[in-house]
Amino acid sequence: MNVPCKKLSLKLRELVPAKRLTIRLSIQSTNQCGQPGQTEREFHISRFARDKYLFDDSLFTLSGNVVFANLHSVRRFVQKLNNKRDLVRFPETAVKAGEINAMGLIDEILHYVVEIYREQKNSELNKKALAWLEKDLGVEATNRTLRKFAEDFPQIRVYRREIELDEYFNGITNGVPNREIILEEMLLLWLANANPAFSPYLELFDDSELEYQTAYHKILDSLTEFFDSQPGFGAENQPLIEMLRSPAIAVPHSLFGQLQYILESWSALLGKFLYRLLGGLDLIKEEEKMRFGLGPGPTQVYDFSGYEFEAERFSQDKDWMPRLVVIAKSTLVWLDQLSKKYRAPIQRLDQIPDQELDKLARWGFSGLWLIGVWERSSASKKIKQYCGNPEAESSAYSLYDYVIAPQLGGDDAFFNLKQRCWQRGIRLASDMVPNHTGIYSRWIVEHPDWFIGQSYSPFPSYSFNGANLSNDERVGIYIEDHYYDRSDAAVVFKRVDFRTGDVRYIYHGNDGTSMPWNDTAQLNYLNPEVREAVIRTIIEVARRTPIIRFDAAMTLTKRHYQRLWFPEPGSGGDIPSRSEHAKTKDEFNRKMPEEFWREVVDRVAQEAPDTLLLAEAFWLMEGYFVRTLGMHRVYNSAFMNMLKNEENAKYRSVIKKTLEFNPEILKRYVNFMNNPDEETAVAQFGKDDKYFGVCAMMLTMPGLPMFGHGQIEGFTEKYGMEYSRAYWDEIEDENLIRRHEREIFPLLKKRHLFADVQNFLLYDFFTSQGYLNENVFAYSNRYENQCSLVVYHNKYETASGWIRTSVAFAEKQHQSEIPTLIQKSLGEGLNIKSHEQMFTIFRDLISGLEYIRSSKQLCDQGLYVELGAFKHYVFTDFREIMDNEWHHYAQLNHYLNGRGVPSIDETMKQMFLQPIHRKFEIIMNRATLDKLLTYQENPDATILDEIEQGLFALLQEIQNYTSANGNAAAIASAIRNDIETILRLPSLLKSTAANFNKLKPVMKFISDHIKREPDFWQIIIGWGMANQLGKIISEKDSFEISRSWIDEWLLDKIIDSAFRESGLTPEQLWRALLLIKILISHQNCIETVVTNHKTVSQVAAQLFEDAAVRELLQVNRYQDVLWFNKEAIESLNSWLMTISFIKSALPIPATDSAAAEKIKQIFSVIQSVLSTASKANYQVEKFSELVAL
Repeated sequence: MNVPCKKLSLKLRELVPAKRLTIRLSIQSTNQCGQPGQTEREFHISRFARDKYLFDDSLFTLSGNVVFANLHSVRRFVQKLNNKRDLVRFPETAVKAGEINAMGLIDEILHYVVEIYREQKNSELNKKALAWLEKDLGVEATNRTLRKFAEDFPQIRVYRREIELDEYFNGITNGVPNREIILEEMLLLWLANANPAFSPYLELFDDSELEYQTAYHKILDSLTEFFDSQPGFGAENQPLIEMLRSPAIAVPHSLFGQLQYILESWSALLGKFLYRLLGGLDLIKEEEKMRFGLGPGPTQVYDFSGYEFEAERFSQDKDWMPRLVVIAKSTLVWLDQLSKKYRAPIQRLDQIPDQELDKLARWGFSGLWLIGVWERSSASKKIKQYCGNPEAESSAYSLYDYVIAPQLGGDDAFFNLKQRCWQRGIRLASDMVPNHTGIYSRWIVEHPDWFIGQSYSPFPSYSFNGANLSNDERVGIYIEDHYYDRSDAAVVFKRVDFRTGDVRYIYHGNDGTSMPWNDTAQLNYLNPEVREAVIRTIIEVARRTPIIRFDAAMTLTKRHYQRLWFPEPGSGGDIPSRSEHAKTKDEFNRKMPEEFWREVVDRVAQEAPDTLLLAEAFWLMEGYFVRTLGMHRVYNSAFMNMLKNEENAKYRSVIKKTLEFNPEILKRYVNFMNNPDEETAVAQFGKDDKYFGVCAMMLTMPGLPMFGHGQIEGFTEKYGMEYSRAYWDEIEDENLIRRHEREIFPLLKKRHLFADVQNFLLYDFFTSQGYLNENVFAYSNRYENQCSLVVYHNKYETASGWIRTSVAFAEKQHQSEIPTLIQKSLGEGLNIKSHEQMFTIFRDLISGLEYIRSSKQLCDQGLYVELGAFKHYVFTDFREIMDNEWHHYAQLNHYLNGRGVPSIDETMKQMFLQPIHRKFEIIMNRATLDKLLTYQENPDATILDEIEQGLFALLQEIQNYTSANGNAAAIASAIRNDIETILRLPSLLKSTAANFNKLKPVMKFISDHIKREPDFWQIIIGWGMANQLGKIISEKDSFEISRSWIDEWLLDKIIDSAFRESGLTPEQLWRALLLIKILISHQNCIETVVTNHKTVSQVAAQLFEDAAVRELLQVNRYQDVLWFNKEAIESLNSWLMTISFIKSALPIPATDSAAAEKIKQIFSVIQSVLSTASKANYQVEKFSELVAL
């Protein structure tokens, strides 16, 4: 609807105060004959404001060849305004350059529209308008109003008194009468005053004299009628004044909104003003953006839209890369912590103790990232100390040069550490900071033209009166003064060349997200010399460390480097003042034709091919960095942030979208629970189940796991990049370390199972009610024939459900093919066969428990899992078993009903050996042991009868289980006799010594042995109970059978239980069970020497071949020599002597000299063995050599 402009103007006048603003700019126009001419349209402000603020320059100039406004002049103008304001107490009154520039642009564009109107509709528009007014209001009233305007808002030459007002008023400029120019200026003045968005700056445009002393309003009303009589204009064919007022009507209170309205509604008319307008929008965005004190933004799910059109150029991994696990160390802090730990100064890299490297290797780490090894910029240290931290070091990311810091020992110390790490399978990693150097660096001194800078300060309010931060007498380095009191964070610093007097204002490094990095200097990557110099430096770094982490790598992609530093018109606003350095996409591409990172990757592949390139990159560029730019690995910050916040559906979506786009990207993520810029892992995840669940995910997902400094030890202090030491006195959390050793480090050593993506599947977890529970992460992987399945519940609640079908993932058979999305079942993921008789056994690495499931059920229905809050499983060691004809595994599966057990094989034995176990428990328990020892020397026949009956029942159960045909009654009786002999042993020793004087030393030897052994009676009774059980199968192989049943039939667990209840310690239990098995197997070994069936050398070899004997004798290698323990060999021989005596025909009659002689000969062999062991100094090889003589 067309509303008469007169009515609209009255309404708008009611909305704004009487003090009004107008801005006029110098623009190129056409003359009244339609020919180009230079008609002045200047940035007019009132004479009163000019006198108050002492403005003496035209703020905006524009010729036919200039496209962008002079924003530096705008800022100088704004600075003069702000100098007169109390911004300390009233910061909200600050004038913003973006708004002043926007008002000037709006004014200029309105002039331009009037100009186009003259050109297209009425070339004599101003002349006719003036004639209309003179006819309607009279010449005198019209001239008086125009002259008053020219007096209150003087043209620049009039204000400077270069020309008298009357002379200008009656003159002509480029063939156009100045009265017509003044009329247009006054019309634009009224439009500006009618614009509510201009109102904050009304003090500059006091037009009250004009309103009250002239026919100002009558002229405007008359002009409204005049334009109503003229042809319409624009897309809606409006009267010209109505069209000119439409931006202020559409968006009355926003200059930014009015520029956007003009951009959207008048785009066909803008022509050369398009880029100017876009730049104006960018300037406002720069100023309106909240820059400091921002927390992290909301986490975002990766979006690969558009990247499918980019080239796929993955870099191929070397064989070591997929299994890499990295731990970070803040070098200076670590050295200080080691100094305190070892109570010795450790200041250089070559002083790091081997024990620390051994520990890292033992834990399973294969990469050590040393943060802060390069020579740092001394200016960074000075700044931080001036700002209140006297102990601060320079930031690790404000570098002077890429040489190993002298304070760390330089190259010699570095290569010493590198070699020692390499010997342990650990590769060193270092940082590269390609975006910038330190504010004082070798390149700043030698190549100032390599940095983004200019000859003037972008903001007139900046001052640089502080200390010179340079150590080089040739240059001065000064940061902006307000940085020291933290009242501002300038975007530039000042560099002075003392030799030439040249002054440059160089930009600090900046990623546009918070404040500038004020101890850095931003490199100019549009300069090809810079790109080549940085690439050469990267290659040099690669020759030192095979792993390079590129700090803030995303800032150097073409997309973001242009956005930050040379924004396309309309896309700026991230870094203050950079919108005035805008470049079109074509201009930028001519300067930077290729992606810098692609050049880096290709050059490193040629010149340092065994290097892993790792990019710290965010801003949803993760996939682009590895798939197109070719980085080997890229940061995956979503892992830490989303799992910490329990945004589980979002992180599952990250995995799903990655799999759907290209699974190879998943393999290249760097997963971490903290990094140097974040709070520590325990501060974010705690020390309990959530921490260990997420940590297990980090190690079992494809990609590169990265641990933070102090993460394993449980340190909570966040180490700043300027820290030279830890400020908190924290003690290593031994419980946390031990839990890592139990649950986490075993996973490091199995990285081959989890690292790749060819067989990786992520599963949906459905409840029994059919709902998808996205708080549960379930995924499987496979390496060769080894499978894994990981399940983690990242929520403080219980969960139960089924794992059956994977989410979709992209797969293509050939490189040129379009990938197809497919899904697989759990059975396919674990390579399980759907067979009625097959069962799958697998182990949870965390608890150590084994599980059994029907293979067919796993394939058809999936796996049912129950999880508590933050609980997880890591299932490995999958194996399939075909059930036997008795369906033992089916019975076991039914019996366990999903429960886990320490060993499926043992549980199988326990289940089917239960009748035997129950019978053995009757005779081997604490109560029986106590009874026997109570009646020692004079055994109670009743107790012995009970034992014999129990033995007979046990042997019968063995016969039932094995179909053996031995004489159970006879064997039970023989074992009873052995037990009785054992109990009478003390009295037998005395009687034998009395009967045979020559055996007194032997009897004393045995008696002394009994006294030395605190658990003698438990061991000897255990031997007696088990020793002859195997005769039920075979008389000849009975001892081997008896020993095998202790392990295979789990009789050792029953013996263990009886002994434990009797009070034996864990160490005694271990030794007792070893001795029982050894004494059963080797009870006749010394006798075979006496009977000439074997030599001592043969018996010695037989004993050392037995793993149980080697364990008992504590055989170990030290300094390439194999040793055994003196006390252990003496104890073993004492036991063998004791057993030999018990097996003799006891009691030995006084007339049986042959039996006595045999005992003496056995003792002689034992003494010889002990003597030889002593002569061999308890070295295995020497002992073997001596007994062979």
